[in-house]
Amino acid sequence: MPDVNNLVGVVVNMKNMVSYQTGSVVSRTVIDKSGGTVTVFAFDLGQGLSEHTAPFDALVQIIDGVADITLSGEIFTVREGEMIIMPANTPHALKANTQFKMVLIMIGK
Repeated sequence: MPDVNNLVGVVVNMKNMVSYQTGSVVSRTVIDKSGGTVTVFAFDLGQGLSEHTAPFDALVQIIDGVADITLSGEIFTVREGEMIIMPANTPHALKANTQFKMVLIMIGK
């Protein structure tokens, strides 16, 4: 895996940027700028993020597996190759009913 600090001009399979770890959520930040971030996550079975809000609009793209994403109380099942947009300051949560990997893109105003 190339150095995450030097990915400009490098072709990378995002699925390979993080590995599943038993009982854990693993993350790797790809871009961290004042205007937003890009982070890749791997969630083990049963792991998740409890309901919270974020000050940025967020796009989640599932790159492996299936996730249940709750947005303002409504549960969406999001599968590999699918995405969902979560508006800023909107309550949301994630749950791994199977292992899954995702890319989280957060965009500031």
